[in-house]
Amino acid sequence: MDVPAKGNVLGRFVPARYILAILGSIGMAIVYGLKVNLSVALVGMVNHTANRHALNKDAGTNHTSDLECQPTDGSSKAKELDGPFIWSTEVQGIVLSCYFWGYLVSQVPGARVAELFSAKWVMFFSVSINVVCTLLTPVMAEAHYIAAVVMRIGEGIGGGVTFPAMHVLLSKWAPPAERSVMAALVYAGTSLGTVISMLMAGVLTATVGWESVFYVMGGLSCLWCILWVILIQDSPRTQPLISIEERNMIVTSLGGDAEDHSGGHKKLPVPWRAVLTSPAFLAILVSHICSNWGWYMLLIELPSYMNQVLKFDMTENAVTTALPFLSLWIFSIALSRILDWLRSKSIITTTIARKIGTLFASVVPAICLLCVCYIGCNRGAAVALMAIGVTGIGGMFCGFLSNHIDIAPNFAGTLMAMTNTLATIPGIVVPIFVGVLTHGNQTISAWRIIFFVTIALYVVEIIVYTIFGSGEEQPWNKVEEHRDNIETKPLNKKTEKTHV
Repeated sequence: MDVPAKGNVLGRFVPARYILAILGSIGMAIVYGLKVNLSVALVGMVNHTANRHALNKDAGTNHTSDLECQPTDGSSKAKELDGPFIWSTEVQGIVLSCYFWGYLVSQVPGARVAELFSAKWVMFFSVSINVVCTLLTPVMAEAHYIAAVVMRIGEGIGGGVTFPAMHVLLSKWAPPAERSVMAALVYAGTSLGTVISMLMAGVLTATVGWESVFYVMGGLSCLWCILWVILIQDSPRTQPLISIEERNMIVTSLGGDAEDHSGGHKKLPVPWRAVLTSPAFLAILVSHICSNWGWYMLLIELPSYMNQVLKFDMTENAVTTALPFLSLWIFSIALSRILDWLRSKSIITTTIARKIGTLFASVVPAICLLCVCYIGCNRGAAVALMAIGVTGIGGMFCGFLSNHIDIAPNFAGTLMAMTNTLATIPGIVVPIFVGVLTHGNQTISAWRIIFFVTIALYVVEIIVYTIFGSGEEQPWNKVEEHRDNIETKPLNKKTEKTHV
């Protein structure tokens, strides 16, 4: 049922829909920050010296390569932290990838709960379980790496429902004219969280100790949970902290009736056959899978590449891997604002806008990775190319990642869950794939194979989405509503005759 709007003081300065977007962005930042902090902290958790000694002893030789870079200070050894854990590259790959085991299984159930009941509480659950598991990680890692794996799976279960839950909220809160901007603002929080997490994790690991990464970041995230419960509701109709004007504007722009008191949840069955045979949906699916391979390769493995191959020390590593995600955040919001303006002026269609965003997210990183393959140990060029490539990925937030809401707003959460579930597979495969290829061979030649595979997947994404991508609402989105209307018309006619 509708809750009367109070026209609150807060809403006069910040519209309720942007309070949702800002807190949603912070929530995404927390989830992604708690996801990637291990990638940086792991550099200080693992005993690299013991690992190399064991590897050389098993191999009976000291592995060197003419494609192996030297440290920046010209010494024969890179400055690195040695932690307490003698985890091989394979074990490290498992610890990093197991997050996605939980992420894989929670998305579709979480999406349906968000669509049928409450996306607000699904999102709250997501952040809360991440906070708890993060705070417990140091103790569990000391016990056994399997215990750390369990914590990461728990974080993955929570993280898996973030995108579906936020898609459901955006489908009810974002007017079509502002959809790109609001989606980019929310989902760009993933890159902002990555920046903050990598910088904090790098500094904390180098100065205080790796354990502090999990205690400090987990503790600070608790404040968000309180604000989310107090300030956020599932739809404008149930939000008391909103002006009447804003509520009516949002509801009517989304095709609803401002006087409708039915609430925000349409419990419609998903038209699975139509979805799975829809070219527009399949284009999003392919793009999401291919793009996520590159996204996770950079998000999870970039710290390792910078440290083990280019020989950056802990502080340099944190800065060089984090700053590109800040430029990604800025670029994604700027691009989405430009595309929304062009759409409002009817210069481009929604379809063209989504394709432009997706092309930025695939063409730019593909070109940058191709260049990285051939610049050798030129650290300045490598950092610049990685920064440009990561920044370009920001186009996905106003590209295919917003496209689910365009083609089927009634099922946006489920569609996001479906594509994101399959797109999670790269998150599982990438760390293991990199760990196997670089085992005892942290060289540019080994990473070149990894980069070429990523480039090939980007090419697939470019071709498929350019041909089949669409920003138009699909007929099957309202199929059940059409049936309801058809069934009620004869009944209404009979009723009219009776009254006559």
